[in-house]
Amino acid sequence: MANHAKVVQTFPSACIPSRSGGLPVEVSLIAQLGHGSGDHLFASALKRQQAHEDFVDELDEPSARLGGTNLPRGDATSLYSFAVGAHGHPFHRHAGHRVFTAISGSGGAQLRFSSATPEQIEADPLSFIRALHYINIPPDCLFTVRFGGDTWHQFAPLTKNALHPAFFALSCHTNELGGDLPELVRAQVLANEASIPSLTMLLPPCIDALLCDTPVDHLHIPTTHLSLDAPPGTLQGALCKSARCVAGLIRGAWAGWRRSTGFLFESGGSHAVTELDHVPAGSLLLHQLMKVPCHHEDTFCLTLTNQDLGTREASALLSRLLDGFLNSPPSGVSRMMALRNLLVRPIGLRTSPLACPVSSLLSHATSNLFDQRFPVLDQAIDHDNARAQVVLGADDKHLIFRSCVSVHVVSSQQVDITLGTRVHCKNLFGDVYMGVIDLVHRRYITPTMLRLAVEHAFPRQQLAEGRPATALFSVLPTANVY
Repeated sequence: MANHAKVVQTFPSACIPSRSGGLPVEVSLIAQLGHGSGDHLFASALKRQQAHEDFVDELDEPSARLGGTNLPRGDATSLYSFAVGAHGHPFHRHAGHRVFTAISGSGGAQLRFSSATPEQIEADPLSFIRALHYINIPPDCLFTVRFGGDTWHQFAPLTKNALHPAFFALSCHTNELGGDLPELVRAQVLANEASIPSLTMLLPPCIDALLCDTPVDHLHIPTTHLSLDAPPGTLQGALCKSARCVAGLIRGAWAGWRRSTGFLFESGGSHAVTELDHVPAGSLLLHQLMKVPCHHEDTFCLTLTNQDLGTREASALLSRLLDGFLNSPPSGVSRMMALRNLLVRPIGLRTSPLACPVSSLLSHATSNLFDQRFPVLDQAIDHDNARAQVVLGADDKHLIFRSCVSVHVVSSQQVDITLGTRVHCKNLFGDVYMGVIDLVHRRYITPTMLRLAVEHAFPRQQLAEGRPATALFSVLPTANVY
């Protein structure tokens, strides 16, 4: 085969036509990553894959099913992760179409394909070798591969020193039922229990014996070299590859040594918190700080609708809410309070791990307890237990604040939860202090505290099928939403 090299302005790509009339093999280089990135990613991703509940380690191709089919709804696709290590894996094929994206190890990868059909192989085993074509992928590269069902393929490291893996990949099976599946395998797919090994068909033993007797490394197999940073076969390319190999060994060892962790945060869709234009009628906050000027006032409301709270007694709901303030403080607010405490402790101001609107819940006072356990300054429960509220607060050197926490059961389908605050500044320092924190107090501290307390006190219930998640809350008009 003649040697040809050319410069391309887009993704270097190779297309291998099928000798049996099937779909071609298509490979494209997308990006060159940092030195050693391939080995590092392989080691860290492999550890996470091994911890997956659907992890399978067979045929020298450890894999995990990340997403199965949903055939009752017409979705026959599936998603897998898989890895090819430093020793490669055996030649095999699948019945269905395959598409995957991978990152090569820091020694590069070699992709080997043969489009010979089982019938051609049975008639002439050498037809398998005559249909072989290799594609070389450089180290630390993001690349894509697409090929049709029944294409024989084998993946191995480009550097044959057993030090670097071939690649780590995400594979999309565009139709898990595609191709001529054996009945047992089809039954697994229909039961959504398939795996990469179960969908894999190995070479016939006669071809394995032929490859052992005639090592393909000694044959002149048509080979396509793809590259991004340096032309293949040049001194620059050799130096670049050597540097990546060394970096890969170091970064791969580091990733293998480190503990593999990940984080999952589920908000479930945040409740809408609104700032009201005025204090609601009947609020205990209206009777606070009446004999002194009020320098700051706000009230925030969160409305729950169509949610099963377990009870419709406002006093019981308020008790759960106060417990939420104590046991689910926002981490960001806690860090801000820690900084604030550090700054004001030398001048003798009051400190608390909880933000000021509810900080008095940590008081040791026992003269007025709500639900026999929460220290409050005042409390009220309507005669029908449809509304319950408490007043919190404290007096400090620079200001006096009072907060009102209220739960109002408006109807069987709606509960309004409010947190309001009034502040009287006692001196110039109090005025400056409130001027500094006013914006962050309104935009972040109070809305976030209220939202997290509600989410702790009233976990979201499973919605009826077909109803949107936004049905759990409503937004009050003429108010700012946070």
